Amino acid sequence: MAGITLTDVRKTYPGGQEAVKGISLDIPDGDFTVLVGPSGCGKSTLLRMVAGLEAITSGTVSIGGRVVNDLEPADRDIAMVFQNYALYPHMTVRGNLAYGLKNRKMPAPEIERRIEAAAKALEIHAFLDRRPGQLSGGQRQRVAMGRAIVREPAAFLFDEPLSNLDAKLRVQMRAEIRRLQARLATTSLYVTHDQLEAMTLADRLVVLNGGLIEQVGTPIEVYEKPASLFVASFIGSPAMNLVPLEGAVTGIRHLDRVFPGGRIPTGAVLGVRPEHMSVVGEGTPASGPLLDLAITAIEAVGAETYIYGAFAGDGTTAGGIVAAGRGPEIAVRMPGHVRRQLGERVLVTFDPAQSHLFDARSGRRID
Repeated sequence: MAGITLTDVRKTYPGGQEAVKGISLDIPDGDFTVLVGPSGCGKSTLLRMVAGLEAITSGTVSIGGRVVNDLEPADRDIAMVFQNYALYPHMTVRGNLAYGLKNRKMPAPEIERRIEAAAKALEIHAFLDRRPGQLSGGQRQRVAMGRAIVREPAAFLFDEPLSNLDAKLRVQMRAEIRRLQARLATTSLYVTHDQLEAMTLADRLVVLNGGLIEQVGTPIEVYEKPASLFVASFIGSPAMNLVPLEGAVTGIRHLDRVFPGGRIPTGAVLGVRPEHMSVVGEGTPASGPLLDLAITAIEAVGAETYIYGAFAGDGTTAGGIVAAGRGPEIAVRMPGHVRRQLGERVLVTFDPAQSHLFDARSGRRID
């Protein structure tokens, strides 16, 4: 096992396109770190540079304290699990698991020992003699993981390995990967654009945006205390409600209750997650700030219902009222099945202690 250290790593393509803009990151030995972000944020490029599949423009990548910038992928002591499985179709599962080990001239008894250990861990004994074309997508992904496990590498690299699976199988495989990594205690770097996958798998989450790191922390830290507007809007589904506190138009009454002394900052954005908002009269008193909303959409998802609303104010100025007129659509999570109608007016409140504040210009959190 070994930690991974990135120091001011950059990637610039011919023509000047800068995909990774100076990332420094320390992944401790045995840690499961997940890189998450939208398409084009640089996460897969960064992973490929660690793997040696992409040249580094500048900076250093170290694995186990050894700088690996100029080493071939096979010499970096890593194993990679790809999105498309990358299995040899003409070989059996056993042949796929053994192939890399045979190339390394490993003795046959040791190869068999490793195959047996991986087959037991992944429960793939039943199809060791089948070819990939005879397997389901989930079975093929298990084989791809087995091929990584038999190498007993210093680190695992995962490049969106579950993106080709259906929703139910993704949930099963997430649990499988997390269980295996915890048991093997091997340093792992995992790339995904799926925030739920990232939240459930990671020891530490690294949120990327535009080739830069927005925030590093445990999933709970990132969710409960987002460092920027980008993180607040990217992590969480539905996303955090974000309301610019500019202009003197009807929107939120008694907003001064959020701020000590009643001083409402200018050039700021207020954030509140949907689960921290409540409809007044649904067992919730009108003790906090108040939002007068007209319902624009309703999503019933079984155990809970999401209602979405636009500010229903008339655009006039009133004492203690700030925010953005019609402004952004506000999401509110409500328990169970809710009988509401489109266009219905509701009064919504939230606990000021559960609110967040961001600088509108820089996008960074204001503590």
